[in-house]
Amino acid sequence: MIEIVIGVLLVFMIIGSIICLETRDLLSAIIAIVPVGYFCGIIYLLLGAPDIAITQMVVEVLSLIILIRATIRRDLTTIEEERDFFGLVSTFALIFVFFIFGMEAMRHLPPFGTPSFTLNPSAPSNRYLMMGLKETGAGNIVSSVILDYRGYDTLGEATILFTSILGALALLRVYARKRGKK
Repeated sequence: MIEIVIGVLLVFMIIGSIICLETRDLLSAIIAIVPVGYFCGIIYLLLGAPDIAITQMVVEVLSLIILIRATIRRDLTTIEEERDFFGLVSTFALIFVFFIFGMEAMRHLPPFGTPSFTLNPSAPSNRYLMMGLKETGAGNIVSSVILDYRGYDTLGEATILFTSILGALALLRVYARKRGKK
């Protein structure tokens, strides 16, 4: 059942990408590409990677805000040049190849609902489950993994998100100051 949902989301992602490529209005193109990122985050959730899904959603929201603001501020609403037929055909071919590759990769994944730690007895998650309470003293195993076992990884992810937000704000602020001085 989850395979069907992921397949439908992939089809909608491809449709959104095609609409984004084919529309002449830049704001419509930005809005058409939004479901691609959100559906990607939903797929991450379905595959059991909530930390990646959260990061994807944060990056998607920030990207959307920056792209819409840049498009509206510059009054870049239409694309004036003619589209190249070869580029369009090669884009469709590339999307088709990625779709086939993705479906083949999905075929080789373990069945949905099968925990990955049962497939690999030496997985670190087995140690976390068996020794987590004893080694960390935390009653919540998820918190102990995030804060004790993978503390530097979590700190790195938070640092990357914080730095990207500050960088985007700094760029937008410099642009606003330059525009205000003219």
